[in-house]
Amino acid sequence: MENNLRTPIVCVMGHVDHGKTSLLDRIRGTTIAEREAGLITQHIGATEVPLEVIKRVCGPVFKGDTKVPGLLFIDTPGHRAFTTLRARGGALADLAILVVDINEGFQPQTIEAVEILKRFKTPFVVAATKIDKVTGWNPQSGQPFIISYPGQPEHTKVALDEKIYVIIGKLYEMGFSSDRYDRVRDFQRNIGVVPISAKTGEGIPDLLMILMGLAQKFLEKDLEYRAVGPGIGTVLEVKEEVGLGTTLDVILYDGELNVGDTIVVGSRGTPIATKIRALLKPRPLSEIRAEEKFKQVKKVVAASGVKIAAPSLEGALAGSQVRVVDGNIEEVAAAIKSEIDAVRIETESNGVLIKADTIGSLEALVNELKKENKKQ
Repeated sequence: MENNLRTPIVCVMGHVDHGKTSLLDRIRGTTIAEREAGLITQHIGATEVPLEVIKRVCGPVFKGDTKVPGLLFIDTPGHRAFTTLRARGGALADLAILVVDINEGFQPQTIEAVEILKRFKTPFVVAATKIDKVTGWNPQSGQPFIISYPGQPEHTKVALDEKIYVIIGKLYEMGFSSDRYDRVRDFQRNIGVVPISAKTGEGIPDLLMILMGLAQKFLEKDLEYRAVGPGIGTVLEVKEEVGLGTTLDVILYDGELNVGDTIVVGSRGTPIATKIRALLKPRPLSEIRAEEKFKQVKKVVAASGVKIAAPSLEGALAGSQVRVVDGNIEEVAAAIKSEIDAVRIETESNGVLIKADTIGSLEALVNELKKENKKQ
């Protein structure tokens, strides 16, 4: 690849029911609706949208030259992979979209997401969703926001701007300077707020354009493509697959994986060392009738989502790192173990019993309760 940049990984975060999945579906739908289904690469746990497709969707709002080859959206929005091993949360996502319902504003999970992004200094953009529900909004399907907005009734524009100022005020309280994206001059100092509708597709071109700009500006050095060298990835999920046994769904963010490579993956006890038996990718949409859901590949290069089949994966931990061994296996295992130990949560033997679906949520709850305890 002549430009030497890998595809940036974009994570979608935000409060439950604020439209994270609809946004991803719309990005996929808008691009697949271009009838270029073959151009959209389906990965395990991710969808890759190449530069040519982004340019076409953005149309008149696409400006300037970019070396970034496209965007890789993690399909499991707000997934535990971002929050489970948060000691390295920034390693999985290069950029983030913070989804906020423009009519409901910030909610508890929105605030938690901002705190995570702040801690890892992850560049992000705010997608203010559901603008189609603002009173009097006149939808213009698929249009960029900057083309759709001027034609709206005056009272609707005022109502929309008021709702955006509430979001801007909340971000200010949390230490961020922000503005509606078309009023931002310097994206290194200000967060862009992009009004969008996943339902009508309005604002999606603007959002894709801002993400490309952020990737180019902030990440060019970080994205330098290491197409050779031992692969490093994050485990999204550990799954049983018929005929394959226990498999790992992995986002590979550096280097390469090859069938036959020895890998080490985190577990609750000693890290697991095993050999890759098969690397699997979803079949393209055009081959949907194929009996097998996956096709086997010999090699995978970052950034991409892939399913790994290998012996002895039963105890693997979602959210942990997977690394190809290049040299001393004990050193790699020790590095992964120390990373898992670093996120163990200290709890008390007396007090409240907490259950949570992810380590990230549990960690947030424990920290809040400890703060309350200190106040008393």
